Amino acid sequence: MQDHYELSKVLSDPESMQYYPHPFNQEEVKNWIKWNEKNYKQYNHGLWAVVLKEGDTFIGDCGITMQNIDGVRLPEIGFHIIKAYWKKGYATEAASACKEYAFNVLGYSEIFSYTTLKNIPSQKVAKKSGWKIISFLRRMVNNKSFKLHTNSL
Repeated sequence: MQDHYELSKVLSDPESMQYYPHPFNQEEVKNWIKWNEKNYKQYNHGLWAVVLKEGDTFIGDCGITMQNIDGVRLPEIGFHIIKAYWKKGYATEAASACKEYAFNVLGYSEIFSYTTLKNIPSQKVAKKSGWKIISFLRRMVNNKSFKLHTNSL
């Protein structure tokens, strides 16, 4: 239940979820947790809590999930950070740690990140984490085009 409460702080916030179709309601937050648990069972990885070292404060989630990107199942790093902790480098630090884990522990030779074209903050995190833009996805999801980034060994 604590996970649900903590995740609601970010997944139910309209500004934090502005690049999603809508902020999550409580049922969607519960389903997000169930989806993440299924990812762990199927792929042995998923999203982790992002917690400040000082004081154990929950500030969001970040991790590696398998995503259908242009018809192909690919490992993708995603994150959600509570607005009060934006622009402090936490998303970049978390995404970079996940990238290293993907290569060094999970053995992926390539890892992806994708964002809507309007999601400039996520694109900045990708750039700071060393991702390179490889394509613009022309398919539309909720009237949004996406930018695909990759990083490889």
